[in-house]
Amino acid sequence: MTMMLDDEMTGIEQLEAIVRLNREAVGSAALLSRSDARYLVDLYYSIQEYRIRAAGQARAADGGADNPVLFMRDEFVKFEHNAQRLLAAYSNNHRVGRWSRSIMGIGPVLAAGLLAHVDIEQAPTVGHIWRFAGLDPTVTWDKGEVRPWNVKLKTLCWKIGESFVKVSGRDNDIYGHVYTERKALEIQRNDAGEYAEQAAAALAHKRYGQETIARAWYEQGKLPPAHIHARAKRYAVKLYLAHWQHVAYETHYGNPPPMPYIIQHGGHVDFLAPPNWPID
Repeated sequence: MTMMLDDEMTGIEQLEAIVRLNREAVGSAALLSRSDARYLVDLYYSIQEYRIRAAGQARAADGGADNPVLFMRDEFVKFEHNAQRLLAAYSNNHRVGRWSRSIMGIGPVLAAGLLAHVDIEQAPTVGHIWRFAGLDPTVTWDKGEVRPWNVKLKTLCWKIGESFVKVSGRDNDIYGHVYTERKALEIQRNDAGEYAEQAAAALAHKRYGQETIARAWYEQGKLPPAHIHARAKRYAVKLYLAHWQHVAYETHYGNPPPMPYIIQHGGHVDFLAPPNWPID
């Protein structure tokens, strides 16, 4: 789509003309490349941050309804909405994206972000995705080395986890309930002293202030509440990614992925099929 701009238009008018979306623009978004989709996801979160900062500044500033900061906040809202529309079109054009959006807590931006960052041809198992997203605890990163995971994908997975926590109280939620159940188990294990070695390792590898809550918990041989929260959230996200990989693999290759090694050869039989799958 080509849009002509009048030289006599103000900067704001030109800006509004550029971002005014029509059906042709949204239709084109459905066919975005993965690199363009990644750019749009990054742009969306940047705009969201600007909108939040502008809203905070507007609340603290004087000037009432005529405050220019309020005007910019409203413009960021428009940008945010338009980027979301484009990413909705992109994710809806992919079967994996439609499956993702059938899951409570996964909206168009998160669905598009995974599609944009993960190439299923490079992820024959979910372990590849976990490592790429920085969710494999066996992978370490030392100073001076190339980071072995994708920072933006790791941040996206953090956002997915936070979203699951927010919807965990709803009856038709899936992965938020997984988080809640896992957190209860983590608390039980923590109270039983099962994480004493991890607590000792945390004290040995990082310096905590004498008065910090974290240090008080670690010195008791237990993990602090924030650590328990993160573990439970990570568990729910990893299960979701396992289901995402299953859906993406079957969509791409026409058959389900091989069963995880631990199920095929380790005597485990607890295979959880992806919910809401297959999907149209």
